[in-house]
Amino acid sequence: MSEELKKLRDDHKDFLGDNLENPPLCPLSLFSDWFDAAVRGQELESNALCLSTVGKSGIPSSRIVYLKEMKEETFIFYTNYNSKKGEELDQNPNATMLFFWPKLQRQVRITGLVSKISEQDSDAYFSSRPRESQLGAWASHQSEILHSRAELLSRLTDLAVQFPSDVPRPAHWGGYALLPSEMEFWQGQPSRLHDRVVYERFANSWRTIRKNP
Repeated sequence: MSEELKKLRDDHKDFLGDNLENPPLCPLSLFSDWFDAAVRGQELESNALCLSTVGKSGIPSSRIVYLKEMKEETFIFYTNYNSKKGEELDQNPNATMLFFWPKLQRQVRITGLVSKISEQDSDAYFSSRPRESQLGAWASHQSEILHSRAELLSRLTDLAVQFPSDVPRPAHWGGYALLPSEMEFWQGQPSRLHDRVVYERFANSWRTIRKNP
């Protein structure tokens, strides 16, 4: 074990977060409040989340992506549809998002079905990206084997020539929307007796339960 990890293991810090004694009826409003608090509290990368997917192999995989929008009860992120996450979502549209805001001692776990957003919405977001990011979406064959970084940079140079002005959105790149079926809010509390409030969707309403920490 590394010395630094040993120090962290032996650091028995306590949690002193706000309590979740009277949570609101709607988890989306609570998420919005917590997200705004994370931004105001200058949490690093407040909109970063760990996205977990499971394809036909049955083996889960996780990676960090960015929440870009909340729209009509869905959580929207963008990626390469040909990436590993894209392939796994084609095979199994169930996924989980996990937000972690350590300054506030909070986590939010969101589980639900993922579907592609409209091409028009993907076009609109793609057009708002910096030119370098637009070209990068074309240059990166995401999740495929790359023999050298020079190969990637060479593709980028060629694409800059191919698209001297406007860069169109590649068909293999766009947005996904996760519609939550369950949302769990975790708030750190003293003595490790953390608050865990879970919202479960039933038809057009939500049921709220508490779980042991």
